[in-house]
Amino acid sequence: MRIEPAEGADVSRLADLWVDLATEQRDHGTHLLPEGNRSTVHQDLMRRTITGDVLVARGSPGEDGSDARSEGDGADGDDIVGFVSFAMETSGYDQDVERGMIFNIYVVPEHRGEGVGSRLLAAAEGRLTEAGADVVALEAMADNEAARRFYRRKGYDEHRVEMEKRVGIGGQDADSTDRDPAGEDADP
Repeated sequence: MRIEPAEGADVSRLADLWVDLATEQRDHGTHLLPEGNRSTVHQDLMRRTITGDVLVARGSPGEDGSDARSEGDGADGDDIVGFVSFAMETSGYDQDVERGMIFNIYVVPEHRGEGVGSRLLAAAEGRLTEAGADVVALEAMADNEAARRFYRRKGYDEHRVEMEKRVGIGGQDADSTDRDPAGEDADP
């Protein structure tokens, strides 16, 4: 398996993989519409590919964990089996650290558990460190325990928690949430 920068010719395949990622994330509560965002993601991935902010994993590891491919394994050594997109944060706010951001990391299901995700993550962290990052941040769906467990094993801790409430039609009545179950005032 090789980890290398994505090329322009890879972008359509990367957009397909992003749609697969977003489709899987629907099971964990994402609001992103996979096919509805294909064009936007294609453009974003093209831009990130040009700036060198997308790495791909090609092929698969050999049985011994090396980069060697098994002869006759039927897989094309140039097949993209995973990708990671990342960049330095450019929020415009002064901060006490330089933050690198990992936006997407995905490994095709048949290559999970082979270390592909670990290698992609490490490669992106390395690139971000070289670019001046003091910390690297990423997001995982709150309901995606497998992803959260993976990131915890890699040294990531919760830093900020996003909360969401459905409002309007189908949302909760505000009066019903004024007190928490313990009877304490819910206001901060």
